[in-house]
Amino acid sequence: MVRRARSPEAFDAELADLPAELRWREWMGRVEAVIFASPEPVGRDVLARVVGRDCNLDVIIDDIRDELRGRPYELVAVAGGWQHRTKKGFGDAIRAATGLGARGSALSQSEALVLMCIAYFQPITRGELGQFFGKEISRDMIGHLRALGFIAAGPRSPQLGAPYTYVTTKEFLSHFGFDMLRDLPDMEALEDAGLLSKEKLLAGDIPPTIETAAADDDEFN
Repeated sequence: MVRRARSPEAFDAELADLPAELRWREWMGRVEAVIFASPEPVGRDVLARVVGRDCNLDVIIDDIRDELRGRPYELVAVAGGWQHRTKKGFGDAIRAATGLGARGSALSQSEALVLMCIAYFQPITRGELGQFFGKEISRDMIGHLRALGFIAAGPRSPQLGAPYTYVTTKEFLSHFGFDMLRDLPDMEALEDAGLLSKEKLLAGDIPPTIETAAADDDEFN
């Protein structure tokens, strides 16, 4: 005789039996708990599993953020989801108490330049990066950026030999505090303002958005 496994009790996402105010508070608690428990940014599709179909997640997030005002941590939109992060102003205190924050993944200036170019011009091949900088970009540098999780192999280029291209990852977005790639400073606006150009890149000038984050990551998960 084959025994059938018991089906787990259905999870009640709608909470229709609760008064509206209590239902909203419960949804807020669920959303915050799921985000708090996850080591990675949590996307909308995941959070939608624990709230009712008519629940507005954006309003839930705003209400949670309001409740966290004055706390040393906050709820931030990053890498296409949400994540709890310690506020930057408490970075020194955390480092003094625990030593955390002295990251072994700090980028050199040249690595930050290459990473920035990949972010703006992806998908891009190693050869194209070399043409941009006027010198070969080493496999070791690409390997280091991949090991850090900041870039990954993209589609093969239609060029002769079909070399791999490189693209940035969700880890890149999360590390530098971007929700999506379109949050990068607008390239044309930077060029028009005289803040970014090929000549500046070759001279070693890094836009503050990338340089600051690479040198001093003050957000702690």
